[in-house]
Amino acid sequence: MLMTKPSRWTSCARVAARAVFVTAVFVAPIFAAPDFAAPFALDRAFAQAADPAPALNPKGARTGKKGLPAAPPPPAAAAHQPPPRTPFTAADDAAAVIPGMPDARFYADADGEFAKALPVQPGPWLILSTGGSDGAFGAGILNGLSAAGQRPDYAVVTGVSTGALMAPFAFAGPRYDDALKTAYTTITAADVFEAGGTGESFVDSWPLKDLIAKQITPALLADVAVAHNSGRRLFVITTDLDAQRSVVWNMGAIAARGGDAALNLFRTVLLASGAIPGAFPPVLIGVEAGGKKFSEMHVDGGVGGQFFVAPAALLESTSDYRIPATELYVVVNSGLQPDFQVVQPSTPVILAQSVGAAVKVDLRLMLDRAYLAARRSNVGFNVATIPASFSAPSRGPFDPDYMKALYQTGYEQGKSANAFANRPPPYPGQSAVDPNVIGKTGASR
Repeated sequence: MLMTKPSRWTSCARVAARAVFVTAVFVAPIFAAPDFAAPFALDRAFAQAADPAPALNPKGARTGKKGLPAAPPPPAAAAHQPPPRTPFTAADDAAAVIPGMPDARFYADADGEFAKALPVQPGPWLILSTGGSDGAFGAGILNGLSAAGQRPDYAVVTGVSTGALMAPFAFAGPRYDDALKTAYTTITAADVFEAGGTGESFVDSWPLKDLIAKQITPALLADVAVAHNSGRRLFVITTDLDAQRSVVWNMGAIAARGGDAALNLFRTVLLASGAIPGAFPPVLIGVEAGGKKFSEMHVDGGVGGQFFVAPAALLESTSDYRIPATELYVVVNSGLQPDFQVVQPSTPVILAQSVGAAVKVDLRLMLDRAYLAARRSNVGFNVATIPASFSAPSRGPFDPDYMKALYQTGYEQGKSANAFANRPPPYPGQSAVDPNVIGKTGASR
C-alpha cells in the first residue's frame, strides 16, 4: 500500500459518537443483562430488546429476562492476555503488503489506488451499509430484485460490517439467493458470539468465525474470482487500528489467487470488517514490508463510515470528482426515522437511545454526500431504507422471527416498482414534497 496523507473528514463529534456507540451497544449491556450484546451497527432489535429496569425477585436480587437471576459481570480481562505483538513503524505499515498478494488492498483515502482498482467499463454500483441483524432487510431487497428479474450484474459492490458479510453473495449473483436468505433468517445470537470476555473484548466471536467458514466455500470463492476476472469489483472495508485508517480489500483479486491462502484471507477480512473494537476481538492480519513480517490489527470497517462509495476527499462538496458508474444503488440496513420510547434512567438505555440518534445522523450525512456526488457525476442515485412503517417486535439481538419479518419487508420492497427512491428520505417534520420515487432500473417515472 502507498502512504498518503490521512483524510480528516471524520470530525471529533463523530469519533466521540462512535466511541459512545461501542459502549452503548456492547459494554454497558453486557453488565446489564445476559442477552444484550449486538454486533455490528446499532439495530432496531437492540433498541427494542433493552430492558430499562431489571426486575427484583422475591428476595430482592436483580433478575434478567423471564425472572431469572441476572448473569454476573464477565471475568476480568486479565484472565486472558494475548501475546505481545511484533513492533513495527508507521513507515513499515505504509509499505506493507499481503505476502504473495500485492494487489489485495489499498488505503481508503488513497485516491490513485482506488482509481486503479476500479473496473475499466462503467456499470451500476451497489453499496451495502452496516446494520447488524438488520442486514436481513438488504438480503430481502436483493432477493426481491432477483424475483422481479430486475437485479443487474453490479460492476462494483462495496460492503461494510454486515454489508461486507452479504457482499460476496450479492456479487456472485442470484444463484446464491437461497444462501443469502438462510444467512439472515435462521441464525441466532449463539451463531455470532459467545458471552465471556477476553483480553481484547467483552465477547468472543469464534461462532461468527465458524459461520463465515461454513458460508464462504471454495465454490463461492471461485465464483467471485470468475466475476472479478470478467472486470467486476468487490470491495470490503476494514479499519487498520494501528494506522487509524480505513482499508479497502479487493476481494475479487484475493479470490482470483485461488488456494487455501486466498480462502483464509477472504474469510479473515470478512471477520475483521465486523469486529467492533472493544466488543469483538480485533483481527490480526499478517503482512510484510521490506522483508520484515508483522501483523496489523484490524477492526470493524464501520469505524470509518457506515458505508463506502469512494475516498472521502473525492466526495467532498468542493470536489469535481465524477463517479465512474452508470447508476449508484445504496442499501441502508437501518431505519432513519426516530424510534420513540420513554427513556428510563438506566445507563444502557440512555446510551442506546442517544447513540441510535447519532448513527441516524451519520447515515443521513453520508447519504447526502453520496447523493450530491451522484448528481455532480450525472449518475442516477437510488437508495433503499427500512420503511418507517416496519414495527415488528424483537426478543433480542439476532431474533430469527424479527429477521424473517424484516427480510420479508425487504423482499416485498425489492419486488415492487418502487424498490428505491432517487433521493435520501425526508427528515422528520420536513414539509411534504414530491418523493419522485423511481423503480428498480433507476429510470424516473
